[in-house]
Amino acid sequence: MRKYPMCVVLGVLVLFASFSIALAQIAQQAASPESQKTAPADLSGLWVVHPAASASAYSSFSFSKETPPLTAWGEEKYKAAKPVFGPSKTTAKLSNDPVYGCFPPGLPRIYLHPKPIEIVQLPNEVIMMFEYDRIVRHIYTDGRAHDEFLDPPLWMGDSTGKWDGDTLVIDVIGFNDTTWLDRAGHPHSDALHVIERMRRVDHDTLSDDITIEDPKAYTKPWTVQTKFQLKPDLSLDWEGVCEQEKLADRQ
Repeated sequence: MRKYPMCVVLGVLVLFASFSIALAQIAQQAASPESQKTAPADLSGLWVVHPAASASAYSSFSFSKETPPLTAWGEEKYKAAKPVFGPSKTTAKLSNDPVYGCFPPGLPRIYLHPKPIEIVQLPNEVIMMFEYDRIVRHIYTDGRAHDEFLDPPLWMGDSTGKWDGDTLVIDVIGFNDTTWLDRAGHPHSDALHVIERMRRVDHDTLSDDITIEDPKAYTKPWTVQTKFQLKPDLSLDWEGVCEQEKLADRQ
């Protein structure tokens, strides 16, 4: 039998021990709470705004009971609005709400319409599919920058996202100035900048902190929160055709 020098044997043993310790450390780090916090949470599911979609949910026409900090320009635009919901509501026939002209509701207003939202989470993208108007929103999480050459600007804005622990931080710019922020008629300009912090509070609850920045319409940024409930038994079945509904409303 070939005999190896003692130094060679000891060296092999030390190398094997070091390798085993390294593997154990990697496994421990993967299982530690700190490493788990950095992994993106799964936001996938079919959600409805809280409270659940029903006739009573239509009373939710704004994100907050408090009046946001309007500039003089914003105040003028707000006073000129003729919404169907809110303190200065009118009828659909007299309203100048862009939605009643068959335009998309825009962001963040679309969250106030009590229709289901399906979220599909991919490795580099989060997709939100809205039953209302069959709108699809793509939130890219692969590190790309905003599209600087949007022409024309978008109804839902240009969205990019990144993960902050279990929270999806969504940055949105590139809006047109046609939509309202809510169903009560609060305006915005094409300088609107929306930041969302979306996270799964528990298995059945999704929370979204929405910050509005628009120096032309508001004197300072303001933040509101909306919540959604998981409804796995629902599906995106409704197929609303705006022109048909518009015709029915005005007859």
